[in-house]
Amino acid sequence: MVHAARWVVSATLVLAVGPLAWAQEWAGWRGPGRDGIAPATQSLETWPEAFSRAWEVPVGEGYSSPVASGGRVFLHSRNGDREIVTALDLASGAQLWQQDYPAGFVQNTLAPAELRGPFATPTVDGGRLFTLDAGGVLSAWDAASGALEWRNDYSASVSVTDLFCGTAASPLVAGATLFVQIGSDTAGGRVLALDPATGREIWAWVGVGPGYASPIVVDVEGQRQVVTLTESSLVGLNAATGELLWSVPFIDEWHENTVTPVWTGTHLVISGPRQGTHAFTIRRQGNDWQAVPAWSNVGVTMYMTSPVLAGGTLYGHSSTRSGQFVALDAGTGDVRWASEGREGEHASVLMAGDDLLLLTSDAELFVAAPDAEAFTVVRHYDVANGATWAMPVPLPDGLLVRDATSLARLVPANQPPG
Repeated sequence: MVHAARWVVSATLVLAVGPLAWAQEWAGWRGPGRDGIAPATQSLETWPEAFSRAWEVPVGEGYSSPVASGGRVFLHSRNGDREIVTALDLASGAQLWQQDYPAGFVQNTLAPAELRGPFATPTVDGGRLFTLDAGGVLSAWDAASGALEWRNDYSASVSVTDLFCGTAASPLVAGATLFVQIGSDTAGGRVLALDPATGREIWAWVGVGPGYASPIVVDVEGQRQVVTLTESSLVGLNAATGELLWSVPFIDEWHENTVTPVWTGTHLVISGPRQGTHAFTIRRQGNDWQAVPAWSNVGVTMYMTSPVLAGGTLYGHSSTRSGQFVALDAGTGDVRWASEGREGEHASVLMAGDDLLLLTSDAELFVAAPDAEAFTVVRHYDVANGATWAMPVPLPDGLLVRDATSLARLVPANQPPG
C-alpha cells in the first residue's frame, strides 16, 4: 500500500545552487562504484522530520532510474510508442533537452501490460549519455545538447519467448570501454566491449542468453574481469579480450536472474528469485581460474534487490514474509537480523554516508543505521504517491525519487535547497 504523503508539497519550482554544484556524480546504475554506495558528500548529514518537493515533473513509463551528472538529471522513459530521453536542470527541474525515437519493443503477452520498459539505467561518461532500451537499441547522446552521436541496434537478438521483458542490463563504462549485455534465450547472449566514442565493437563474448542483471568490472589478483549473471550462470570474462575465465551454474526456471553481483574484496555474492543467496571465491590455479563456492543461504532470496556491503555486512531485501529487510554476514552468509516483513515487493538499498537508505516499491523510505545486530530505523518517510521501482539518487541536500508517473527532487521541508 502507498500511504498518504507526509511531506509538504512546494507550490513552485525552486532555483538553487550551492551543494549541487559540487555534488559527487551519480552517473550510472548504483552510483559511481556500481555498488550502491554514496560518499558522505553525496548525502544529507541530518535527516529531517519531513521532505518537501523542490520540483516535480511528469515522466512516462519505465523502471529506469534517473542519473545525475554535471548539474543535470538524465532520464530514459517511454510514452506510448516512443522512447523518451530527457535532460533536466538539477536545481530547477527545467527541461534542457529531450529526444525521442520509435519504441519497437513488445513484451511477452504473459508479462504485465505496464512492463514495456525501459528498464536499464543510463550511464554518463566523457560527455556522453548512453541508453539501452528494452528492445536492444543502444544509443549514445551528447549530454550537453542531446544530439545523437551514434546508435547500435541489437533488436534482432532480443526475443521475449522466455525473457518476457526484453533487455534490462544497464550499460557500464570502465576505463575507456563501454560494456553492454544483450541477447535472449533463443538467439543467445552477448557481452560486448565497445568504443564509447563510436560504438565500434572491440570484442564480443557469445554465450547463453542474459537475465535482467547488470554487469560489473572487478580486479581479482591483478586481472580485470567483467562479471555478470546470465539466464543460467555467473560468468567472469577477461575485460581486455572477452575471454571466458570461469563460469558457474545459477539456474532460474523463469530466466529472471536480476541482482547485480557484489564484490566484497574476497567473494562475489549473487542472489536470485528462487535460488537463495550465494558467495564464490574467485582464484587463479596456474593458468586457469576457478569460482569456488564459499557459502550459501538458500533461505534468503533477493528477487530484484542488489545488496549493499558495509562493514562486513550485506544489507538487502528478501522476498520472504511478503518482503523483509535482511542483514547477512558477508563472510559466512549467516543472517544477522531480519525485519518483521510486509515491507514491499521490492526495495532499493543504498549506503549514503553513514546511513542505509531502503526505498520499498510501496514508496516507503527507511533511513536506518548500518547495524549488524538489529534493524535500527532512524527515520521513516512516505516519499511518493505511486510505486517506486526505480532506484533513488542521493544528493547533498536530499533525494531524487521516480515513481510510476513523476520524477521529484526532495529537500528537507521548510528549508530552501542551497
